[in-house]
Amino acid sequence: MEKSADKPNKKKVVAVVGGGLVGALNACFFAKRGFNVEVFESREDIRQAKIVKGRSINLALSHRGRQSLKHVGMEDKIVSQGIPMHARMIHSLKGKQSPIPYGKKGQYILSVDRANLNKELLTEAETYPNTKLNFDHKLQDWSAETGLMTFVRSDGSKEQIKVDLIVGCDGAFSAIRKQFLRRSRFNYSQTYIPHGYMELTMPPINGEFAMKPNFLHIWPRNTFMMIALPNLDKTFTCTLFMPFEEFEKITTGDEVIEFFQKYFPDTIPLIGVDALKKDYFRLPAQAMVSVKCSPYHIGDKCVLMGDAAHAVVPFYGQGMNAGFEDCIVFDEIMDQLNEDFSAVLPEYSRVRVPDDHAIADLAMYNYVEMRAHVNSKWFLFRKHVDNILHFLMPRTIIPLYTMVTFTRTRYHEAIERWHWQDKVVNRGLLLCTTGAILGGSYLLVKNPPDINKLSIPAEKMWNRLVAFGSS
Repeated sequence: MEKSADKPNKKKVVAVVGGGLVGALNACFFAKRGFNVEVFESREDIRQAKIVKGRSINLALSHRGRQSLKHVGMEDKIVSQGIPMHARMIHSLKGKQSPIPYGKKGQYILSVDRANLNKELLTEAETYPNTKLNFDHKLQDWSAETGLMTFVRSDGSKEQIKVDLIVGCDGAFSAIRKQFLRRSRFNYSQTYIPHGYMELTMPPINGEFAMKPNFLHIWPRNTFMMIALPNLDKTFTCTLFMPFEEFEKITTGDEVIEFFQKYFPDTIPLIGVDALKKDYFRLPAQAMVSVKCSPYHIGDKCVLMGDAAHAVVPFYGQGMNAGFEDCIVFDEIMDQLNEDFSAVLPEYSRVRVPDDHAIADLAMYNYVEMRAHVNSKWFLFRKHVDNILHFLMPRTIIPLYTMVTFTRTRYHEAIERWHWQDKVVNRGLLLCTTGAILGGSYLLVKNPPDINKLSIPAEKMWNRLVAFGSS
């Protein structure tokens, strides 16, 4: 069923370059406002494609993404197609499983399928009569001064269009962003981390999930890790994150099994020996890049969003959520500044750049937390302390993960607050410990114990120490 725009057709044309997740959602936002929207995607329509090319890391949908979907009436549909994950499930080397809840009872993130979400958003965009989807259109050139764009198709034919606003949503290796690089005072950096990722599939067992489905499963091994997210077809997508040099050391099927027996022994019967040997060599380990740039706009003609503006590594589960939030932040600024592109675009850059840079840094940090810190008793203790304090003082102490995942607190403000809270809680714990030691010392001085009653024969003490040391 076709939808009508919220406002009369203004005849202004917005070109969204990139038909991925953020591009398709952006098309809905602009179409809802009444703009004529042209979406240009270099690939074929994934809804008709036999093989969907591109990344396939499972996505974790959380509050920021859900709020953006809600704005265009898509939240309920997408949530119904996701699987709730209430906690991390940590798998030790010995096979012990320990859950670490993400937040309070009832708070969860959703495992969603990237390709299915993209298809749903494209279909939704197409329901607006003022939206046109153009596939097999590769951007060749565009002008920030005139808004003239040239696209080339696979048959060699060219197509030109003149637009009022160009929205670059064409990913980490954005063709739109290349024009920005030619301009003065445009800052840009990209960082490849030394780790790659590889996907493996854990099939169902007797038609059911092989592990508990409502968890994000993690096998933290300090310098590398594996995670597993549930899918609607009862499979798990397992993703191994590891330094490239470690991937390259494994060259035969037997070495794969030897590696998994050493580090992930509980997964071998669940994935299967033959499947492990086959899947491991199906594709080489893929690279991960973090991109930062600023500003996000040129004049009143072009703006970058999603990975084109801020590609992040996937370890906080915020890449898609941050990209979706770009759409709603831009929409909110459009309301504030009466859709005046000359005022909206610079304000969007001013507001959004510090937040996107903050989540890029946080995603890098969270990789260390996921593969190493979750094994630390101090980390688990602090998690419990933070959760208790949050329960007692919900407005004063808010865990970082809660701020990032279950609120729309600005990313950079969440980090600032986290540093402040960390300082306060650590000082509080130090004062409590110091107070307990001083108090205990005072009581011992005032009420000295009877040494005779406390004495333990040396041999008995030695036996206890030996028993403790060997446990």
